Amino acid sequence: MPATPVNSTAAALLGLLHGGPMTGGQLVSAAGEQFGLFFSVTRSQVYRELPVLTEEGLLRLGKQGPRASQAYVITAAGKRAFKGWLAAGGEAEAVRSPLVLRLLNAGSLTVKQRAELLRSSRDAYTERLAQARAAAKETEDPYGRPVAEFAVAHTRAMIKLIDAVPAE
Repeated sequence: MPATPVNSTAAALLGLLHGGPMTGGQLVSAAGEQFGLFFSVTRSQVYRELPVLTEEGLLRLGKQGPRASQAYVITAAGKRAFKGWLAAGGEAEAVRSPLVLRLLNAGSLTVKQRAELLRSSRDAYTERLAQARAAAKETEDPYGRPVAEFAVAHTRAMIKLIDAVPAE
């Protein structure tokens, strides 16, 4: 039986569930910790995907926890779908960054608004760079290390982009 094709968000959740059952809230937290520097998954995306993945037979309901929290467990079909998604990669993808879009259109802002956008963006990316460097230092995983180093390089590139945009 061929694997069910899944989108990147669904694949992210299936990958996380390889480690064991998790609730939606646990998935949101784990996504932020494990790959939040380079792939964002929102709470609404998680809770939108979980029933779909369950209906498709890629997940099954696990034990219900406190306050009616529902754990999800990956099925054999879910593991096949995840592996199929992994193996099908290799295509070049577009950068989807709201900040890059804002910077592209920064000429429409006043000087004061543009300066604030650049300042707040640089501050946010400087903080993210510290997080990315810490993550890169901590990881010993041979697959995680190059990804962590990419997060550092990408964050540096974003700071360089921010610094290149004229404030005046």
